Amino acid sequence: MAESASGSVVPARHQAPLPREVLVRAEAPDAEAIEMDVVFVGAGPAGLAGAIELARLAKADGEAGGSLGELQIAVLDKAAALGEHNLSGAVVNPRAFHELFPELTDADFPFRQAVSKEAVYLLTETGKIRIPTPPPMHNKGNFTASLSEVVRWLGGKAEELGVNVLPGFPVESLLVEGSAVQGVRTVPTGLGRDGQPKGGYEPPTDVTARVTVLAEGTRGPLAQAYRDWQGITSENPQLFALGVKEVWEVKTPLNHVVHTLGWPLPRDAFGGSFMYPLGPHTVALGLVVGLDYRQTTLDVHELMQRMKLHPLFRKQLEGGEMVEWGAKTIPEGGYYALPERRYGEGLLMIGDTAGFVDVPSLKGIHYAMQSGIYAARAIFEALKGGDLAPDALSSFDQVLNHSYVVEDMYRSRNMRLAFKDGFFVGGAKAALMTLTGGRFPGGKIDMHADADEPRAVTPEQLFVPDGKLTFSKVDAVFKSGNQTRDDIPSHLIVGQDIPADVARMYVHLCPAGVYELDGDRLVVNAPNCIDCKATDVVGPRWTPREGGSGPSYKSM
Repeated sequence: MAESASGSVVPARHQAPLPREVLVRAEAPDAEAIEMDVVFVGAGPAGLAGAIELARLAKADGEAGGSLGELQIAVLDKAAALGEHNLSGAVVNPRAFHELFPELTDADFPFRQAVSKEAVYLLTETGKIRIPTPPPMHNKGNFTASLSEVVRWLGGKAEELGVNVLPGFPVESLLVEGSAVQGVRTVPTGLGRDGQPKGGYEPPTDVTARVTVLAEGTRGPLAQAYRDWQGITSENPQLFALGVKEVWEVKTPLNHVVHTLGWPLPRDAFGGSFMYPLGPHTVALGLVVGLDYRQTTLDVHELMQRMKLHPLFRKQLEGGEMVEWGAKTIPEGGYYALPERRYGEGLLMIGDTAGFVDVPSLKGIHYAMQSGIYAARAIFEALKGGDLAPDALSSFDQVLNHSYVVEDMYRSRNMRLAFKDGFFVGGAKAALMTLTGGRFPGGKIDMHADADEPRAVTPEQLFVPDGKLTFSKVDAVFKSGNQTRDDIPSHLIVGQDIPADVARMYVHLCPAGVYELDGDRLVVNAPNCIDCKATDVVGPRWTPREGGSGPSYKSM
């Protein structure tokens, strides 16, 4: 309590440790384990692109009379159906789609519409100032899309190639022998709140693989545990943002892509909003805020509700209907937060799991897919050569480090980091970085982890949603399609003796109403969780839970 009495809290002091002993198990696979050659953990754009490329390479090798033979490839995902846990803005650069499907055109891809016009505004509480679009944010040649729909489309392409795409199978543990990953163990189903089997119980399944690819998405627990186990560091810790998104059916068409800076964020918080057209009468909008914000009661969901009262958004949404809601964290530490290596003995890390997101351009989907493609090629060459020595997959890093993915991130290496000094100072520095191709200011801007950022204990501000334009967290979770059993075991690991000011921070941090205060006591409503991973960054740890739990996004 002495900490909060000083007027601030440091979240890291109250965060439970990572349960590495559960996430990495030095155990032999079960005798009835399913045998695969390669298993991708996560059916996002990275995992599915990797599986597609690998299946194509194996097929071409077989048709050419190669010696590799048929590969058994599996993609495991925690959602009940493909796309139900995938969320992004999204304005998509089609570059990786063209590399993966050279026989197709833009019109063949699962995009909503081409970006023809865009605008960037600096907002005040009631007004707006249009500013020149920063060069990294230009979107000519890109397309708006629903990531949920993109994932379903990619999943279909993978299945056509014989890939075993298996939704409803979250992975609880890596199975290891020595320093080598041997496969994975899934989460059991049908456990009661006390962790004991009840009706419909199914034990975990072991899946062995010659190569395991972690494509868990943002803040993957297996990748965290693997890096900790193997001592894989990065020059800076990874930073994260929390994005809250809504999809609306509207009466007034939107004909351009909109980004905003400024209000409703405090000046010492990094972030901004977006509003994208997804068709004649469908609009996606969201607010993204860096999780190194400095107030205990900052509430991203509530800020977004207030944001919709601004004339820019209100005129677009009034008379319409919010049809879907969701939230997700985003890795935004950039180049200096990339793991020093993204490979290990029998393992690769791709996509958001490794942090391949370029914050200035607001892009990550094509980087995720490209990393999956490169992973597939490295795996194919290793398997083709019969070489799975400890460094057999190191070519993955070599190719990535000389690719446009890392080159783009290097060019913008300090831009997100510049904003640690506030919005206006950060904006000025970012402009200079753009003009100098990233050479200014020289060297690396050091950062600490989001959980190490002190938060001022701030008063709460009352906000009453109207249920038409603005919504409570309970209403929002309903719109996420959350289908978690009420009596499921809690998958959240809370630290010991959480002070009231820290608990209050959790209440505001979580966009889904998982955390409540009963007096000064923290109450955890785990079934509300939509797997955004925000508290895993600065509060209670998130661990994998029963397959099919969480949201069921259709158009996120």
